[in-house]
Amino acid sequence: MGFDLFWSSLGPLLLGAIQGTIPLALSSFILGLILALLVAMLRISRNKVANGVGQFYVSVIRGTPLLVQLFVIFYGLPAIGVKLDPWPSAIIAFSLNVGGYAAEVIRAAILSVPAGQWEAGHMIGMSRSQTLLCIILPQAARVSVPPLSNTFISLVKDTSLASLILVTEMFRVAQQVAAFSQEFMLLYLEAALIYWVICLALSTAQSQLEKRLDRYVAH
Repeated sequence: MGFDLFWSSLGPLLLGAIQGTIPLALSSFILGLILALLVAMLRISRNKVANGVGQFYVSVIRGTPLLVQLFVIFYGLPAIGVKLDPWPSAIIAFSLNVGGYAAEVIRAAILSVPAGQWEAGHMIGMSRSQTLLCIILPQAARVSVPPLSNTFISLVKDTSLASLILVTEMFRVAQQVAAFSQEFMLLYLEAALIYWVICLALSTAQSQLEKRLDRYVAH
């Protein structure tokens, strides 16, 4: 019976991953990267106020649990009249979380680019923003790929927390099937197996990407 349940539940769980887990992770990661880039700009700004705002944001995000952030947005905001559906709540929470962690990755990558690159841009008549966009960021992007890839892999696993606010992703499907069949151990292990396979595939892709980019990074 356990073997039959495993195979019969595999389809719904995979569908939950395709329709829920992966889109949730991708959309949150993309929005989080945009936010992270903006925060990283604040963190390297010479303006003390802008730098302080960026530092405060990063401190709050990194200093509080993701689950608390998720609950504040979904369960807390209605107390002040802001009510969001589960999906937008999850995307906002995950994007804010990614933004806080990825901002430090991007900031460190930008600072790792030799100062001479800034001077080279200035010498050929580029403004600071042009130098950043055309010279600094492309080099920083290559350096930041490994840690940002790890952030995305962690995010894929963290999407399981969205089940706590009723988002129908893979783990939520596993909970529903387990509640119906009362085979909690089997279904949760099956969900864990699928998460592991997804993360293994992402880790393999990350390794291949790092090898291709490694030739362009100065050692």
